[in-house]
Amino acid sequence: MEQLYVTQEGLDKLKTELQECRQQTQKVADAIEHARSFGDLKENAEYHAAKEQQAMLQARIRDLEDKVSRAVLLDETEVDTSKAYVGATVRVLNKKTRKEFEYVLVSAVEADIANGKISVRSPVGQALLGKSAGETVTAEVPSGALELEILDISR
Repeated sequence: MEQLYVTQEGLDKLKTELQECRQQTQKVADAIEHARSFGDLKENAEYHAAKEQQAMLQARIRDLEDKVSRAVLLDETEVDTSKAYVGATVRVLNKKTRKEFEYVLVSAVEADIANGKISVRSPVGQALLGKSAGETVTAEVPSGALELEILDISR
């Protein structure tokens, strides 16, 4: 079973979503029971929709339980903070466009590009992971090679 390294914030989000999903199971069960009262189940669209929702909810719960059980919190005291690590904020310079970007390196389950959180499994995340400030890395992205200079690494 592969460990899933996460930040405290990421683990808290997973646990919150899991709790919310578990609370929804009773509502879905009630909807199934209500739809069942309409009679013939073969042609009962409400019943089939509720059963489908129940199946999707159960799948999501299993997925979240798996992620929480494999989650390992990052201990910054055991990490070389001079190099890019999961949980670090990395400021980079795109060598081609001369624009600066700031990324937070996170696990795949915490990735949220809109908020600057990129997965360490993404091409850019893989290129940055374990590198130090001042180094230049190349990430192979769909549009070609992306050359980035690491300007700063912080928490």
